[in-house]
Amino acid sequence: MEITEFVEALRLDGALLAAAAEEAGPEAPIPACPEWRMRDLVVHVGRVHRWATRYVTEGLEHPSTPEAAPDLTDQELVPWLREGHHRLVVALHEAPASLTAWTFLPAPSPLAFWARRQAHETAVHRADAQQALGATLTPLPPAFAADGIDEILAGVHSQQRSRVRTTEPKTLRVRATDAADAEWTVHLSEAPARTLRTPGEHAGAGAGEPADLSVEGPAEALYLTLWNRAPWTGLTVKGDEALVRLWEEHGGI
Repeated sequence: MEITEFVEALRLDGALLAAAAEEAGPEAPIPACPEWRMRDLVVHVGRVHRWATRYVTEGLEHPSTPEAAPDLTDQELVPWLREGHHRLVVALHEAPASLTAWTFLPAPSPLAFWARRQAHETAVHRADAQQALGATLTPLPPAFAADGIDEILAGVHSQQRSRVRTTEPKTLRVRATDAADAEWTVHLSEAPARTLRTPGEHAGAGAGEPADLSVEGPAEALYLTLWNRAPWTGLTVKGDEALVRLWEEHGGI
C-alpha cells in the first residue's frame, strides 16, 4: 500500500472512532479491554496520535514516552481526540519523503512506518469504539486488512517483547482468502516468531511446508482475530488448537 492510502485510512477511521466515542459516551465499557471505559480509550488514542505527530513534525530520533493527557472534562474528551487526530493527518500529508525519525518496526522509510502504524492503531481502536457502542463494524478493505495481518505477524510479534512463544518449535499458517499475496508461515519457538510471507503463486500451498495449525478466512476477519478483537470461531481452523489458546492468552497488544 502507498503512504497516501494509509493516511486516508487513518483519516477515515479516526473520524469514525470519534463519532462512536461521542455516541457511546465516556462510561461505555470496551469489550476487548475489560479494564477500560470509553474515556480510557479516547485518552489512549489521543496521546498516541500526539506522540506520533512529534516524530513526524520534529524528526525525533530517539524513543520517547507519550505525554500525559490534560485534565479534561467528559465533554472535552472527544473534541481533544479530534484535534490530535487532525494534527496527525495533516503532519503525515505534509511530511517530506526524506523524513528521518525513530521507528520501532522495519519499514521502507520513517514516513511509511508512521503512516502505516498509526493507520492500524486507529483502525483497531475504531473497532473497539464501535464494539462498545454496539454498532456494526465499518468494513475494512481486504488489502488494508492483509497489510495489518502482515504488520502484526512479521512486525509486532518478531520483536523481543512478544509473548507468543512455544517450548517446542511449531508452525502456524495464516491465509486470507480474499486478498492477493496474503499467506504467512509463522515459525514459533522460544525465540520471537519468524514469519515468511508466501508469494501469491503459492497461496494455499504454503510452499509445501507442513503446519501445526492452519487458519483461513477473509482478511478482515483474520485481522480482527489476530488483534484479539474477534473470536476464532469465524475462521477455518485446522490442527493444533493449543496454538489458538496460546494466541488468545499471549497475543494481545
